[in-house]
Amino acid sequence: MTRNLQRILVTGGAGFIGSNYVHMLARERPDVDVTVLDKLTYAGNRANLDGLDVRFVHGDICDVELVDKLAESHDAIVNFAAETHVDRSLMDPMSFIQTDTFGVAVLCEAARKHEHEVFLLVSTDEVYGDVSAGRSREEDVLRPRSPYSATKAGGEHLARAYHTSFGVPVVITRGSNTYGPRQFPEKMIPVLVTNALDGLKLPLYNDGTAVRDYMHVEDHCRAIDAVLRGGTPGEAYNAGTQVETSGNELAGMVTELLGQGEIEYVADRPGHDYRYALDTGKIERDLGWRPQVSLREGLASTVEWYRQHEDWWRPLRSAEYWEYYRRNYRPLGA
Repeated sequence: MTRNLQRILVTGGAGFIGSNYVHMLARERPDVDVTVLDKLTYAGNRANLDGLDVRFVHGDICDVELVDKLAESHDAIVNFAAETHVDRSLMDPMSFIQTDTFGVAVLCEAARKHEHEVFLLVSTDEVYGDVSAGRSREEDVLRPRSPYSATKAGGEHLARAYHTSFGVPVVITRGSNTYGPRQFPEKMIPVLVTNALDGLKLPLYNDGTAVRDYMHVEDHCRAIDAVLRGGTPGEAYNAGTQVETSGNELAGMVTELLGQGEIEYVADRPGHDYRYALDTGKIERDLGWRPQVSLREGLASTVEWYRQHEDWWRPLRSAEYWEYYRRNYRPLGA
């Protein structure tokens, strides 16, 4: 089964992964009619879509009337729209509940009403919670431990309920930590890179031993598109590299690439998950997807992108950004 989709509504398409996905569609499937709906919160950037021939609508996925109107003229929704940062969810859980759970319900209802061919929900490996041993598989129980991951799991449950109750052709992707060009500089790799470029210390929680699976955004976008076109309705698909990297190792790579940078250990985040690990056998067997960009290759190109695009990220490190930064990265023992 391969869906030949011609009119795709990409929600959150001016954000990091969403904009990279829209760029990929423009390169690889220029015949597809794309509409981007984005609220343009602090992490959304209209400039991320510069040079693309797409329709842009400034709006919120929680706006029932707007979403209904847009959905009427499309045959699929790909939802990237979300509050995504664990640290911010610990400071302001309610905004995550609104967007990541209620917003998904609005999209599901629109897909149901207008009989869309598919609704793809971009989720996260964090819904599985801390994984002390083994690897998370799609049928595992979800055990989220932060407001962010809990609201993403809530959105997943709603989407699956719409599939079971109303037959909405929902598919879900659970991607690992993603990095690459145009990522807002509060996330881990951009924090390390931009701090190193500015001669600032590189903050790592506790002792820097927490491990993550870092996947380049191009690989993530290819996984999303494979699931969109060929995923089985009602199913979730893990996507990641199955390579585990600690914060210490990651910071070491950044300092090696830039020739500068010093680690600073900071107070641990509440409820910190120390390991995520995905089993990606399902997407590999069923859809033929595999990651193509190694961490060293992808990190080198990402570091170079931030080095060459200071005009993009420097304005984002605003007074609000530095206020958040000081609240979040506290000295050990504070």
